[in-house]
Amino acid sequence: MTDTPWTTRPAHRDWLMSKANALFDLFQHNAVNPKGGFFDLDAAGKPMGNLRQIHATARMVHCFAIGSRLGRPGSGIIVDHGMRYLWEGHRDAVHGGYCWSLDDDGYKDDSKQAYGHAFVLLAAADAKVLGHPLADQMLADITDVLETRFWEERHGAVSEEYARDWSKITAYRGQNSNMHLTEALMAAYEATGEALYLDKAKRIASLVIGRHAASLDYVVAEHFDENWNIDKSYKGSDMFRPAGTTPGHWLEWARLMAQLWVLDGRKESWHIEAAQRLFRSAVTRGWDARTGGFYYTLDFDHRPALTHRIWWPATEAIGAAAFLAALAPDPFYEQWYRKVWDFSAQHFIDPANGGWFGELGEDLKPIDRFFTGKPDIYHALQACLIPLYPATGSLMRAVA
Repeated sequence: MTDTPWTTRPAHRDWLMSKANALFDLFQHNAVNPKGGFFDLDAAGKPMGNLRQIHATARMVHCFAIGSRLGRPGSGIIVDHGMRYLWEGHRDAVHGGYCWSLDDDGYKDDSKQAYGHAFVLLAAADAKVLGHPLADQMLADITDVLETRFWEERHGAVSEEYARDWSKITAYRGQNSNMHLTEALMAAYEATGEALYLDKAKRIASLVIGRHAASLDYVVAEHFDENWNIDKSYKGSDMFRPAGTTPGHWLEWARLMAQLWVLDGRKESWHIEAAQRLFRSAVTRGWDARTGGFYYTLDFDHRPALTHRIWWPATEAIGAAAFLAALAPDPFYEQWYRKVWDFSAQHFIDPANGGWFGELGEDLKPIDRFFTGKPDIYHALQACLIPLYPATGSLMRAVA
């Protein structure tokens, strides 16, 4: 392929920004809960329910912090609304840490999960870049909680989950929470310049990718015991901890490893090499060559397991392809960038109600199996914006 990359074409760039603005509009004007936090959106893009989960709250802060950097009016109000709910709602003033979910009556799930805490760190780091008045105290607080409650120095990664009083729930260790913590640690490093954040990101990457994924020919294992031995027999919920492997996470790690390589001064060549191998592994093993789209999960023999299509692996493929094409030019990445956008524009973007369909059946028609209504803004927005900016780090850094 020798023609001009899509990401350099004005018409494609305008299209990407129009899709990003459509997402901003949908969530800015429909998701704000006046009692604090944010509503989920139904299939028509309207508010539903009163449950506020911590990752969704923090992701809204992250996305509208990016909106503020872009100069989008109203974004700062959303950031402030979310930051206050993280601090005054999710934060546990009695035991410390941040609880998973609340409704109008208080905590619904008061567990302390590494996954949620990773997104609090991301939100706090982004808010610090904006100079938000709560940012410094939240960043200090979440950093201390992660260090004293979750971080396991002997492994170079975090443990998974605790009860509200910090009693242990399970010996399970998961890569997903550590992957998102890697993203957040890099953002905190960019926001503060403090090397301890980058060092921890490198430790996690070394464990999950350098040790385990490399041993599986760049397939990312999801589930581990407390000594970080792979647990191939593990089966949790199909939605959050499915059995087998999840190609979407290989794609997410591909972008994060490339970002880590850049932030660390391009010193460790294995970072970018792993990024490239993870991407190739995902698109060759995880893509349905007959109808298109990524399978949600595979077994350890790379056979499709959960075969319906979820929106976020496609968004992560787009971001990873754009990032890798910028850092290690190869027509292969351009080919896949176009292929996944073609599929997503045709099947995932909802032309009638805005936003993206959360999942598709094998016939590529929208279904409600794991998700009801519109997924949150985080994955789709980043797919629209990452291709527009230099591959120099996070979007908060690149937009500037």
